[in-house]
Amino acid sequence: MKLKLTTKGLIGNGSLMLIAVVSVAATHQFGKNYQPSLSDSTMQTLRFDTLMFRLSGASDAHVLTAPAIKMNKQAAAYVDKYIVKNIGDLERIKLKSKYFFQVTDAVFTKYNLPQELKYLAVIESELNTRALSPVGARGAWQLMPGTARLLSLKVNHKYDERTHFYKSTVAAAKYLKDLHAIFGDWLLVIASYNSGPGRVFEAIKKSGSRNFWKLQNYLPAETRGHVKRFIATHYYFEGNGSVTTLTKEEANSYKKAMLAFVENQNLLIKECQDELSANIVSSNPINAELIVRAENVAEISKKN
Repeated sequence: MKLKLTTKGLIGNGSLMLIAVVSVAATHQFGKNYQPSLSDSTMQTLRFDTLMFRLSGASDAHVLTAPAIKMNKQAAAYVDKYIVKNIGDLERIKLKSKYFFQVTDAVFTKYNLPQELKYLAVIESELNTRALSPVGARGAWQLMPGTARLLSLKVNHKYDERTHFYKSTVAAAKYLKDLHAIFGDWLLVIASYNSGPGRVFEAIKKSGSRNFWKLQNYLPAETRGHVKRFIATHYYFEGNGSVTTLTKEEANSYKKAMLAFVENQNLLIKECQDELSANIVSSNPINAELIVRAENVAEISKKN
């Protein structure tokens, strides 16, 4: 079910502002500033607007009680070591990333994909549009010739659109969207982007699980490392996790926790506003008349 936000729903009753997003309210876990993100049509995770939250009477303490995305224990040790070991390269890539990330954010927004998937290009090629692998994958997104052609890129002896960042990003977006339609789990999408869907299906069959952390040992070592490098790179750039660093099961659990939190906060805000309205009415008869008129107008608008 998709959330619908209207002016009446947002301003009229002062409820907590909800946005369907993939990068959720985990920023307080690492003390970074709130960053807006893109919606994911298949995994409606929730984030709240902290400004609206505070304007509705909430304190910083309330904001900090929001559920945070937790890093999987099996990823934690790897992430710390990877960032320390590769900090120089990560900082170098970050310095040149502005243009590439702006393009990717725009394309992924159009295709309704998590913007955080842009970090896949970092681990694929270090954002090098001319990168060429020993097996023939090329460009920032390291697409194979056959896959690139299926995604409408021109690849011939005269011109190779895999080296065109915008066009190859559009192709990568289409591919990622198709993979997610198959697996419904971003960690499995990243694994299949590296090794191909067949290898992932084989690992699912052998392990009897669709959880990456349970089936990872049935994947090629390169693919296991690829997924973990993505998670580590994500945490380096974002300072927190998102739906792209969670298994489907973990993402669903977070969604439930966030929904419960939002419902509770909306109830508290409504109670505060009701109390404030009662105080205004009791202290000033003119204010009471204005409130009644406003409520009548709102009721008429609702019927129309």
